[in-house]
Amino acid sequence: MNVEILIKKAKKGDDTSFYELMQVHKERLLRMAISYLRNEEEALEALQEVTFRAYRSIKKVKHAEYFSTWLIRIMINYCHDQSRKRKRIADSNLLDQLEENIDYNRSLEIDEALHKIDSRCREVIILKYYHDLKIKDIAEILESPESTIKTWLYKGLQALRDQLDERGGLHV
Repeated sequence: MNVEILIKKAKKGDDTSFYELMQVHKERLLRMAISYLRNEEEALEALQEVTFRAYRSIKKVKHAEYFSTWLIRIMINYCHDQSRKRKRIADSNLLDQLEENIDYNRSLEIDEALHKIDSRCREVIILKYYHDLKIKDIAEILESPESTIKTWLYKGLQALRDQLDERGGLHV
């Protein structure tokens, strides 16, 4: 069924339509949550919470074409909230845990280098390269001009190169 029709029905309280909408977006949201939270259990919990928040405020969606962007924004906000809570609870960050428990390989080196660069730049790189979003979509999600997103992407990639060069490692 057409997403626009599903959104209209869901806004009128049709639970089945809302369920179908979430099924369409479920996998993408889950992948995004895993990439931010780095824990499948927490990612599943994030998906549940985002589904609840979306259900509760579906009537706020004004244009059907922005539904995906709206959902992604909810997920990013939730993941940021969880990250801040996690930082308050535990002093050690994810990189420290990875260093203790995992042998380094290429993806781990990139992941570690990513977490050492500016958070805005890291977020743009993750959305662009891990989730295959276009600059325009990233700009909508982060509520910033496309030119700013391009700048953050350029600076982030340069910082990532610098991080990897320091280790004599990979080139991005």
